[in-house]
Amino acid sequence: RPLRMSYARALGAPRAVLGTRRACPRRIVCAAARAGASTSSKNFAAGFDVGTQGTKCILFDLDAHTVAGRGSYAYDLLPHPSRPNAAEQDPETWMDGIRDTLKQALREANADASAIVSVAVSGQQHGMVALDAAGSVVRPAKLWCDTESAPQAASISESEAFGGWPMAASFTASKVAWMRDEEPENFARTETVLLPRDYVNFRLTGAVATEAGDASGSGVFDLNTRMYDESQCDAVDGRLLEMLPKDVLPPDSKVGVVTRDAADRTGLPVGCPVATGSGDNACAAIGVGATRPGRLVVSLGTSGTLFGASDVPVFDVTGAIAPFCDALGGYLPLLCTLNCTRVVEEARAWASYGTVENAEQSSHASLEKRAMFIPPGCEGVRFLPYLVGERTPNWPEATGALLGLRPGSLQDPATAYRAAMEGATYALRGGASRLTELGLAPAHELVCVGGGSKSKLWRQIVADVFDAAVVRPAEPESAALGAAKNAAALAEKTATIVYVDAFPPQFEPT
Repeated sequence: RPLRMSYARALGAPRAVLGTRRACPRRIVCAAARAGASTSSKNFAAGFDVGTQGTKCILFDLDAHTVAGRGSYAYDLLPHPSRPNAAEQDPETWMDGIRDTLKQALREANADASAIVSVAVSGQQHGMVALDAAGSVVRPAKLWCDTESAPQAASISESEAFGGWPMAASFTASKVAWMRDEEPENFARTETVLLPRDYVNFRLTGAVATEAGDASGSGVFDLNTRMYDESQCDAVDGRLLEMLPKDVLPPDSKVGVVTRDAADRTGLPVGCPVATGSGDNACAAIGVGATRPGRLVVSLGTSGTLFGASDVPVFDVTGAIAPFCDALGGYLPLLCTLNCTRVVEEARAWASYGTVENAEQSSHASLEKRAMFIPPGCEGVRFLPYLVGERTPNWPEATGALLGLRPGSLQDPATAYRAAMEGATYALRGGASRLTELGLAPAHELVCVGGGSKSKLWRQIVADVFDAAVVRPAEPESAALGAAKNAAALAEKTATIVYVDAFPPQFEPT
């Protein structure tokens, strides 16, 4: 485990952000070798992470147990200038992402698609993909960060079926109720509601199915039975239960195989087995080895998340900690905020406004370098990060604020830049305290992932605020890697948790 340096609790004395872990893996004999196949020909597992800002692909070498190729494909939300709380995407964009990232990864690995022996998909959670009777998309997908359904979420929360649990607008069920209220014609056409990852799996295999880790984000999933709660579905709408997938697959299952149409669309080989995959956080937990209690993951992305494995389900009547299953048969209590890297980017964009000189001084690298010399606490400047409302706490109508300003506070925009990092981090810190209150053992280390984790300053702030050692995985695309390892386990005919134990992730010295 990472060494801990002595730490003076005085303001300004930074926590050591340390650690490297490189374990020698136990060998798992690959399926091809067991079958007597030549070990000179490489086989790969493909993992995709279909996210909010883009799709990532990891091609994992099943013989060397290393990443052989990567691909990335960026996209954005559909423009809705008159609907500030809307966040929608065309699901066909995700299929473009699968196709293009696969091409890049194969090119880097110098491999042919025929060498891919298994596939799994990680996906952004909570989103609503509405399909008609023919399996065609009815309307653009409403994403997790879409808060137009806040009134419906508040109404649903009043139902006795939810036992006082306050549903946030992020959850899928509230989006279905929104479509019923605001778009009755689209609701009438809808026969099936899928999560984004379930939709990609449907396009790959033709199978309508889900699994517990992703289904937990619907808002109507019973963690104890690992099935949809009929009374909660009825409280949302009498048609909801029949719209949701009937098959809730157990961990380490096969959804199906890649169809001819899917192969033509994506470049994946026909007949390639598709593993269940899971939601992005559950796959990230696999990717960084957070498969058992004792390790918390802090993800600094479009959203901020804090999660860790648990042997028992965790229910929080305040709604601060969301009740989730993981992808392995256990549980993954999770805190999610809507405002994380977007807050830091807002501060950077403000700093760049105006002259060319401002633009040159407002790169992330330039601002971070100057922000390192600003003392922790930013001399009283506070950035409340609620730019798009907030999920935790459940304040969908909240706005951001910059507080504690004195003469000269904004002379250097790096002050607001650091304050944005601190504000987003403190929003996550409250979740760690709540997890402890709910019985989760304190973590022995934090794993920092997501785009924001590339910042050395931000990792230091996380270490200071959480008063814990921080490590960063050597592979930054942890969700795509987790999906690839889920696919690899399917190909090796073993459980994902066994595969991760045998070939644990590596971490960078930070």
